Amino acid sequence: MKTAQLPPVRVEPSVRDEIESTLREGESLSEFVLAAALEASRRRKAQEAFLARGRASMARARETGEFYAVEPVLNEMQDRMRARVEALRQAAAATQRPK
Repeated sequence: MKTAQLPPVRVEPSVRDEIESTLREGESLSEFVLAAALEASRRRKAQEAFLARGRASMARARETGEFYAVEPVLNEMQDRMRARVEALRQAAAATQRPK
């Protein structure tokens, strides 16, 4: 498979300096730019998918007339998150070695 090039991007020297100052050991500017572009592309796709699911959910709710109040849903989400955090704390405490 042939490789392709991304279009060159002109930036101020200060922008390049800023980016180069964050490079990890052995990482090239090209590798950083590629990783950043892929991450941005994946994030945009995830955002679009999220919005599509939300729109579809709203359409179903309108069709069925089945809506949920915000407070109970948020409370349930918070309860589940608290339970997860507590389970992680207990697992971490169980794996800690005594001194």
